[in-house]
Amino acid sequence: MSKIAPQVLQDAIKEVLTKRKERKFTESIDLQVNLKNYDPSRDKRFAGTLRLPNVCRPNYKVAIICDLQHEDVAKKAGIDTMTMEDLKKLNKNKKLVKKMCAGYDAFLASESIIKTIPRVVGPHMNRANKFPTAVALGDSLTDKVEEIRATIKFQLKKVLCLGCCIGHINMKEEQVRQNATLAINFFVSLLKKNWQNMKSAYIKSTMGKPQRLY
Repeated sequence: MSKIAPQVLQDAIKEVLTKRKERKFTESIDLQVNLKNYDPSRDKRFAGTLRLPNVCRPNYKVAIICDLQHEDVAKKAGIDTMTMEDLKKLNKNKKLVKKMCAGYDAFLASESIIKTIPRVVGPHMNRANKFPTAVALGDSLTDKVEEIRATIKFQLKKVLCLGCCIGHINMKEEQVRQNATLAINFFVSLLKKNWQNMKSAYIKSTMGKPQRLY
């Protein structure tokens, strides 16, 4: 059960969407949370992913490392493609693999070849946190790309503040509300003592002022 009053959330979203300057790029809307009574060195470090009902990162760049069957489908759908031959040309060179990873926000890979990718590029995709998500032959590639653009991840590391993108400033108020409510409740469910571990929560646009929710 959410401890954030619906009116507080509604007012905060309105502030974020209306009180801002026009920018030359689409600002994202981020959820930022701070924890209390949590010791990352002793307590379990959690991680969790959640698909939100509305796409929060429409400009997220996704490429697919594909076999021949997926290549045609991906090209028709306008998705950037790479083949195993392209990966072999990188020759496990750390700098080249890093450069490839830096060019995209996320990767997909055909199920038939995903297991051979580490052998070809080494551990560098994994280290960059960009290891591909598998797609089966019958899967819709456009749906998979949409899923990646709508999925958020919370992962506790050494610090007690976490954040993630939950939307962008061109979304409708109701869409941001749906995403924010789900993201907050999901995050709280990952905590050891739920709301008792939540110190504060804010939403803000990339260049805007933070609006306190909790």
